Amino acid sequence: MNIAMTQAAASQLSASAINAHCATSATHIAIEVVSETGSTNADLLARIGSLSGPLLRIAENQTAGRGRAGRSWLSKPGAALMFSLAWPFKGPLHKMSGLPMAVGVALAETIGALGVPVQIKWPNDLLRDGAKLAGILVETQKAGDAIWAVIGCGINLVMPDELEAQIGREVASAPWLAQMDRNQLMAALLSRLAAVLAEFDDTGFAPFTERWNALHAWQGKEVMLLDDGAVIQQGRAAGVDAIGRLLLDTDAGRVEILSGDVSLRLTGAQA
Repeated sequence: MNIAMTQAAASQLSASAINAHCATSATHIAIEVVSETGSTNADLLARIGSLSGPLLRIAENQTAGRGRAGRSWLSKPGAALMFSLAWPFKGPLHKMSGLPMAVGVALAETIGALGVPVQIKWPNDLLRDGAKLAGILVETQKAGDAIWAVIGCGINLVMPDELEAQIGREVASAPWLAQMDRNQLMAALLSRLAAVLAEFDDTGFAPFTERWNALHAWQGKEVMLLDDGAVIQQGRAAGVDAIGRLLLDTDAGRVEILSGDVSLRLTGAQA
């Protein structure tokens, strides 16, 4: 663990180095690297009105990182890769419902290609061996004729024991990724993400449905959907449909669940 942290820290993040490793799909994206900030998502949301094109903001440390439903994202410098990407879409807004799932596909496929097989828990948490490896937060905002999405991601590279104790549950890490040059890792993620976002803007989620379902961590398993700790639905997970809704096979038949501020758990798992 300490070796991995040392190696991760040794490859200092650099906007020019990230750009140099990017594929053509991402070379038009502006890149900012900061040593510390509260939340890269909050930073970019505050600047949407002044942006002229896609912008990646990556921080060595976030002091107020956020996850879905207002949850905190806890990390330590050098232990995670934390970034946000602001991206303009043509819309309309209702077509954006599957965006978090498409982002999950992009990142899961990239991490898998780098030698760390992962699966997706609906809507877009990335799991390794059943534990959370990465979290994704997508927030949208309209500005002029465009709908902007700010896509935030935190990927655990290493997990110090004291941080896992602070989080209070088992969390996955990826020491193999921690041994990579972080600029190359970020460029690989950004390149795939940029290609997926451009495709999504033209097609919506439908072309990603099969890819998402192939990565579904809980396919065919009994799950429960919770809202503020209360179980609101139970059933057998049957993947997602063409607009990104979770399909549950229940005693009353199949139901479709839109992503929102709800939590998905395996039946019998601690909420």
